[in-house]
Amino acid sequence: MSTDYMTPEEAAKYIKTSLANLAKRRCDGDGPPYMRVGRLVRYRKSDIDNWMNARRVATGERLAA
Repeated sequence: MSTDYMTPEEAAKYIKTSLANLAKRRCDGDGPPYMRVGRLVRYRKSDIDNWMNARRVATGERLAA
């Protein structure tokens, strides 16, 4: 199990989105899993990878939809 934790800034850079977009997704419950350590938010790299893979759309699936 991975223990690579990222700050929101690092996570946003990793998935190539803005910090504001990541924060909005977190508030909406639509973002990658995260944890709070006191007031700090942390993301686990493996959770982000799994979240991204779950949203992968194959070209054929996209055209059929």
